[in-house]
Amino acid sequence: MFGFTGCIELREMLGRSAWDERELLIGIEEVPGDSIFYHTHSYFLRSRYLAAPYPNDFATWAAIQVRDRVLGERLAVIDPFEFADVETLRAEIITVIDTHLAALQMIPRVVYGQPFEFMRSTIIEIPTGIAARTLQEFRDALERVDLSVIYYHFFEPVSRRRHDPASWLEHALGLPHLAAQVGRLNPYVGSLEGFRARLIALCDEALGKTPDA
Repeated sequence: MFGFTGCIELREMLGRSAWDERELLIGIEEVPGDSIFYHTHSYFLRSRYLAAPYPNDFATWAAIQVRDRVLGERLAVIDPFEFADVETLRAEIITVIDTHLAALQMIPRVVYGQPFEFMRSTIIEIPTGIAARTLQEFRDALERVDLSVIYYHFFEPVSRRRHDPASWLEHALGLPHLAAQVGRLNPYVGSLEGFRARLIALCDEALGKTPDA
């Protein structure tokens, strides 16, 4: 049986701000790893329905508040799900910003916008009472659960989840091909709602359904 779990995010401000890109760089170097996670992975929990043009907080701030679209775009292409751990991700972000600043004569800073506020969060699990014993039940549950459930089971690291959907599909239902397809889905492409749609499409394919014409 697969039990669906939702989540809420308890946010904490670290009391550290950045008014220019050098301060942002130094902050990224020094803040705890869970702050880096908050500003990259957890971004998707706060942008549930639409794919954002700058899908992490660092890229969004650089592009919108500092109006440095070049850095914003360079940070936006960093896929946090490609990195084995948050420290490797931190190192990549630092490299991108440092390389960008090295080519400039002046450090871009906020003029009319807001400073970057470093934050972190704690994810609190919320049992939904929804469970699945078959692929059909799993597919139908995906369609109706809150999007925080999609985030918890597919965007949080496996080590933090109560249940891993891909493992359940493979070992409990004997569907290794579907499990592999689910495991290959890239969370960084699109929104939580879009990710849900891709999951349902894979389940429908495995169930032998065809999309409506």
